[in-house]
Amino acid sequence: MSLLNLVREKISPQNSLLLFYHKLVAIAAAIWYRFPANRMKVIAITGTKGKSTTTHMLASILRAAGHKIGVASTISFQIGDDVWANETKQTTQGRFELQRLLREMANARCEYAILEVTSHALVQSRFWGINVDTAVLTNLQRDHLEYHGGFENYMRAKGLLFANLGRSERKFGLQKTAILPSAEPHLAYFESFTADRQILYGIDKGMIHASDIKLAADSSTFMLKVPNNEIEVNLKIPGDFNVHNSLAACAAAISFGINLQTIKKGLEAEIEIPGRLETIQAGQPFTVVVDYAHTVESLDKLLGLFKPLTKGKLFLVFGATGGGRDKAKRPKMGEVADKYVDYIVVTDDDSYSEDRMQIIEEVSAGIKRKEGEGFWKIRDRKQAIKLALSRAQEGDSVLIAGKGCESVHMLDGQRLEWDDRKVVREILSSKLQVQL
Repeated sequence: MSLLNLVREKISPQNSLLLFYHKLVAIAAAIWYRFPANRMKVIAITGTKGKSTTTHMLASILRAAGHKIGVASTISFQIGDDVWANETKQTTQGRFELQRLLREMANARCEYAILEVTSHALVQSRFWGINVDTAVLTNLQRDHLEYHGGFENYMRAKGLLFANLGRSERKFGLQKTAILPSAEPHLAYFESFTADRQILYGIDKGMIHASDIKLAADSSTFMLKVPNNEIEVNLKIPGDFNVHNSLAACAAAISFGINLQTIKKGLEAEIEIPGRLETIQAGQPFTVVVDYAHTVESLDKLLGLFKPLTKGKLFLVFGATGGGRDKAKRPKMGEVADKYVDYIVVTDDDSYSEDRMQIIEEVSAGIKRKEGEGFWKIRDRKQAIKLALSRAQEGDSVLIAGKGCESVHMLDGQRLEWDDRKVVREILSSKLQVQL
């Protein structure tokens, strides 16, 4: 373990001196780059799950409206027509890097900046000096609890985005807008923050909501309803949770006056969201999907989507992250897998410096079946994927969850090159060659 990592482990992330240091650096970064966010319309999207999908849906809507945009997400960065992968394993960049990106967006004359925001970033003042016009909450689930010291602190960290919304200066002609999910159990907390307006959205209720939802294996159709108007939308992405994400994107677009026809056009475009329900097809007679699901709730939604859509057997390859991430969720993830899945393979995710096998055992504690009876523990992620793919038959579904499109694997304190999608294609290619 490096000296820097040792120091990080010894100092609490909530240490007041450390937080003061974070804020000083953020102030310096904003001053150095001359507050570039003031030159654009800024949308900040936070929440436990759905940030990246909502971000890319909103980006598609704004492009359909003819606007030049900048994006900083877990998946990628974009400035106008230039798009490149985010290989940092950070959803929200460090203070100087984030301000530099915003400066480049402003210099390129981007009209909008869409930014994913994590709870860590908010606590660490990475958004200091970034004047947000519209703040979006996708949902709130249990995650990062070790870092924050409990769910209440995690919720308060998310709340910082909305607290700052009401405190920051309005840009000419723009209203400070909070976009909130109507079904959020802690909605009242987020509604308590000052904003010029609040827009509620949700599957069943809200100013913006959906009806007549029809779900298929590769798409979703619904009626998008807003006050005094409605329009049918055909998403080329499955899952009712993605209908929910599209409503958040729609609400954000409406906050800037985008009309329904343009919203429909943007949502119905081919929206590439790498590592989010990404289907891998290499000629095999079964379905293979790579997804980022890594919380109890997101895994439940993923499996709940594919269970009824799978004619044959449902396979799942997954693990849980180390490095102090919410340990309490590990056996619960195992319980969810046990509920839905025919064949379970528990394997490595990003263990960081934690004992890899210990994490696997903690996940497996929630699985009631015996090892070897539709359940395996395989530490090597590639071998785990290989086992599932080698056993899959026509009509089966193989879900590989946890890492999505991430390009690195954090194991034993090392940063290794990795991509679930490339590994799947490599294994499928060799399997098909053997069969031929």
